[in-house]
Amino acid sequence: MKASPLISASLLLLGMVTVELPAADPGVPARPNVVFIAVDDLNHWVGYTGRNPQTKTPNLDRLAAMGTSFTNAHCAAPVCNPSRTALLSGRRPGQTGVYDNGIPYQSGAGVTAGGALVTQFKNAGYETVGMGKIWHGGLGFSEQWERQKEEPRLHPKVKDRSIEGIRFGIVEGGDEDVEDTATAAFAVAELEKAHERPFFLGLGFHKPHMPWNVPEKYYAMHPLESIELPPLREGDLDDIPEAGRKMAHMNADHQNVLKTGRWKEAIQAYLAAVSYLDGQVGRVLDALERSRYRENTVICLWGDHGWHLGEKEHWRKFALWEEATRAPLMWVVPGLTKPGTLCGRPVDFMSIYPTLCDVAGIAKPEWLAGSSIRPLLADAAAAWKTPAVTTHGRNNHAVRSERWRYIRYADGSEELYDHDADPYEWKNLAADPGLAAVKAELGQWLPKENCPEAGTGGKGKKKGAKAGKKSGAEAE
Repeated sequence: MKASPLISASLLLLGMVTVELPAADPGVPARPNVVFIAVDDLNHWVGYTGRNPQTKTPNLDRLAAMGTSFTNAHCAAPVCNPSRTALLSGRRPGQTGVYDNGIPYQSGAGVTAGGALVTQFKNAGYETVGMGKIWHGGLGFSEQWERQKEEPRLHPKVKDRSIEGIRFGIVEGGDEDVEDTATAAFAVAELEKAHERPFFLGLGFHKPHMPWNVPEKYYAMHPLESIELPPLREGDLDDIPEAGRKMAHMNADHQNVLKTGRWKEAIQAYLAAVSYLDGQVGRVLDALERSRYRENTVICLWGDHGWHLGEKEHWRKFALWEEATRAPLMWVVPGLTKPGTLCGRPVDFMSIYPTLCDVAGIAKPEWLAGSSIRPLLADAAAAWKTPAVTTHGRNNHAVRSERWRYIRYADGSEELYDHDADPYEWKNLAADPGLAAVKAELGQWLPKENCPEAGTGGKGKKKGAKAGKKSGAEAE
């Protein structure tokens, strides 16, 4: 596939930029554009993963049909701020000290505007434009962006149906009353423009983050009488160490939901918010398909972490189990990915920064903690030995291979699950002496760096920053 005249002209303008080119793929366009889509709280209830047949995500499934999607992809941290900080800085939570939402990402060790993912593209001559939530709270360092647009402040009327802290309701209006609609419109406008240079278009969608407030038509797509609850096993937490049980009982959400008897309503609301988000992604894909950029644009879509909706008696993220860490990761790289490919290799989101540099042909910073998954984009069955690693709080980690999940908490307690036999992690096998070798092998991948929380001066946890103990949007 040849580069478009627009990209070829841009290369002449960028002749002075020094790059580190990866191994050539003749079909990959030189200096492709990038559409970078971050989605807040989107778990693996997306059609292509097969996790929940109730979900309706035709546009996300359309994106999956365009390239390579990962069925075993996991966040670097099951909390918004540390997840995004790790992905965008290229450094794991144990390297930056950013473990929770209450720690400003700017205070993290090595977290700078100059080292940020988007800045690498700007320095390489890309036009960087963005809208929405990319870093925690917004677009992050302003220096990254040549142009950025603020989101509108909307105050729609909502029929509130919340269950204590599980917040949702029906918007008494249309899509224009939900903020992500404006972000999709921004993307459409950018894709209709004539850009003189290759562009990096960053789009941060909020839904399905709570509150799950979307118009009634999305609720109607998921009739309450047809809602099925996630699988739950009585006594599921009996074999969980205290450290894990403490994470699971954050805010007592599950008890509140059970007490009201409205579990199905909460499931319906989450599914409705996912369907709304799917529609906005569809608008972006439609615009790209109509545009002059459709043949030379890389798409990378990711959810910042998973989300429990009652599995293991837990809600939200804030845990090291499968539902909290697993999220969609979808790639379209012209000339490299093959349409409709699913990859089951374990990857984590530390791979996104180096892979984007790799496929765009720009320099990869030496400090990046993750590895490029370019080989898996070329061949989903390629050999891959690196598991996915997730951190929640200092020295609490999960290692996910193709078959196993191994969790080790800061106090040394453990969990081990065999996903071939137990996909919902109902039986903790950590005490089985016959699996000691499995734990030892997985344990080799546990992060060696576990620095103190950022801003503590090495003295430990700062006041008010305990994971999951804040209230309101920042705690979610």
